[in-house]
Amino acid sequence: MVERSDRAPLLDWEEIPSAEKPVGTVPVAAQVKDRLASPSNNRTSPGCSAQGWSSGPGGPTSSRSVPDGCSAPPATSSTSAGKDEALHADNEEHLSDSGSTEESLDDRMVKWEEKDQIVSVFVVAFNTRSGNMLEWCLPKDMDLEGVEFKAIASGSHRVTTDFIYFRKGSYFGLACFANMPVESVVERGARMKSVGILSPSYTLLYRYMSFLEHQVRLQLQTPGHYSPLEAFYEDKRAILPPSGDGVVSACPANAWGAAINHSMHPEMKITHPAGCMSQFIRFFGEQIMVLWKLALLRRRILIFSPPPVGVVCYRVYCCCCLANISIPGIGVAVPEFRPFFYVNVADISALENELSYVACTTEKIFEEKKDLYDVYVDNQNVKTYRDGLKPLLRLSTADREKYRKLTEQRQMLLYSQEENGDCVSSEEDLFILFFLEQNNRIFQTLSEVAASPDPTLTHESVRAMGLDPHGDRLFLLHLLEIYGYDTLLVSEQLCCS
Repeated sequence: MVERSDRAPLLDWEEIPSAEKPVGTVPVAAQVKDRLASPSNNRTSPGCSAQGWSSGPGGPTSSRSVPDGCSAPPATSSTSAGKDEALHADNEEHLSDSGSTEESLDDRMVKWEEKDQIVSVFVVAFNTRSGNMLEWCLPKDMDLEGVEFKAIASGSHRVTTDFIYFRKGSYFGLACFANMPVESVVERGARMKSVGILSPSYTLLYRYMSFLEHQVRLQLQTPGHYSPLEAFYEDKRAILPPSGDGVVSACPANAWGAAINHSMHPEMKITHPAGCMSQFIRFFGEQIMVLWKLALLRRRILIFSPPPVGVVCYRVYCCCCLANISIPGIGVAVPEFRPFFYVNVADISALENELSYVACTTEKIFEEKKDLYDVYVDNQNVKTYRDGLKPLLRLSTADREKYRKLTEQRQMLLYSQEENGDCVSSEEDLFILFFLEQNNRIFQTLSEVAASPDPTLTHESVRAMGLDPHGDRLFLLHLLEIYGYDTLLVSEQLCCS
C-alpha cells in the first residue's frame, strides 16, 4: 500500500483541481464542429481572466473562475484537472487501440487531447568558465545537443526573467529563465538558469509555464534539487511507439479527421491570451498587412529583437495565424508555414533547408545571413533584400482599407466589452477570423474563376477578393504561381495597368 507521503514530490507541480466543478462538458465532435466554424472560440477576452495556472507554495494550481461573473471557457486541448490522474491511469489501455475498436471517436479524441506529451525535462545553467551548459535532464539518453543555447537566449543576462519557445528537431520546447543576484565571486555576482520541457506540439506547452517559473526559482535558490522535476517527468512523459524511432504518436490514426482543427488553426494558449493579438496589432500597425501577404506567400520571415524573447515568440505565433485557410484542399501543395520560434547560430544549418518558416532571434549576425531568410523584421521595420519582394512592402489602397476595418471592428469589440460586459468575444477571435475570412475569400474567388468558362482574372474578380487591381497585382501574380493556379489568365488591363 503506497501512502500519500510517498508522492509528496508531486505536490511541487501537480495540477490541483479547482473547488468549482464545470457545469457540463460538450461532446468533442460538437466542439470540433464549433471550432471549425469559429477557429478560436475558446479564447478569452480582455478584462476576463484566462484559464491558466497560478503559482503558490505548493506549485501551480488551476484557476477557472473569472471575476464579474464571467466564466472562462475551458482550454481547447484540456478538461478539468481533476480528471488528470484517472486519465493517466488509463494511458496504457488507451494506447492499445487494437483492443478497443468499438470505442467512440469522441472518447478517443478526449483521451488523445489529454494525453501527456512531455518527452523531456531539463535544467540549463550559465557557467562563467564554460558558458551555457546542460546541468541535468530526463531521460538521460535524450538528444539535447544545443538546447543550452535555446533555453538561455543570447543577451539574456540583461533581463531578470524570460520565457522562450523554440524547436529542437521534431519537438517544440518551452523554457523559463531567471537571473538571480548572488554574493559569489565565482559566479560573478549572478546565477542564471533555465528549466525547460520538450513536446511534439507547442499548443499545450502553456499549461506548464507556471510550473517552470516556479521550478527555475527553486533551482536558483537550492541548486541540485531535482526531485520535483523527476516526479513531473515520470507522471507526464509521453510514451514512444515500440519502433523506437523517437517519434511520438500524438493522435490515433482514425481520429485525424476530427482533429484537423489542430493543424488548421493551431492554438497557443499563453499567459494572457487576449493580450497577444492586441499587442501585435498595436506594435506593427498597418505593417500587419505587409506581414499578412508575406505569410500567405509562405516566405521565410525572421524577426530580430533584443531580449526579452517571450513577447517576440508571441509575434511569431501571431504571424502564423495570418496565413490560416480553412477551405479543403487549398495550400496542400505549398510549403507548410511553420513556427520555429527562437533561433540562434546553432540553427543556421536547419534554416538553410527550410522553404517556409517564421522565427525570431536576438542575434544581430543573422541579418548578414541573407540567404537564410526572405524578409527581415527589425522591431517594426520590415525589409527584404529580394528585388521581387520589395514592391510588396508598400501598402496598397486595399491594405489600408482592410486595416481600417480591422481597427473599427476592434473598437466596436472593446466598446461592447466595456459597456455590456461582453466576456465571450475576444480580440484574438476577431483577429484570427478577420484574416481567415480574408484568405478564404481570396481562394474561394480564385476557385470560382478557375472553374468558370472564361478563367480570366478581371478588375471585378480581384476586387471581389478584397484586393487592389493595381497595387496588389504583383502580390496576386506571386499567389497564382505559388498555389498552382496556372490555368488562370490575367486580364491585359489588370496586367498592364
